[in-house]
Amino acid sequence: MTLLVSVFAAIISTIVWYLCDRREQLKLGFMALMFWGASLMWSVDAVFEYMELGAEYFTPKAADMLNDFFLGISVVALGMIIWLVRMLLSDPKGVIRRLCYNHN
Repeated sequence: MTLLVSVFAAIISTIVWYLCDRREQLKLGFMALMFWGASLMWSVDAVFEYMELGAEYFTPKAADMLNDFFLGISVVALGMIIWLVRMLLSDPKGVIRRLCYNHN
């Protein structure tokens, strides 16, 4: 479930990156790459878990699926926070710079 959530986030962020004209300004490529990296990480985790559990991997308990879903949502939320901090630090529209200089 964590893998699915991160893959959906990667696909959605890639579509937004492709369609948005201000992709460089908004650092959308960074966000898409971050989610694709998380998807790759969870894919490797899934392979190793399948090697350990075998066919049981495909029949998870409901509680395990819910925990994995919440973990996936947490990963996406953390990724969005990291992207937002990076975007604000780069300050593409100069809003933060203007606020800082106006208060001095």
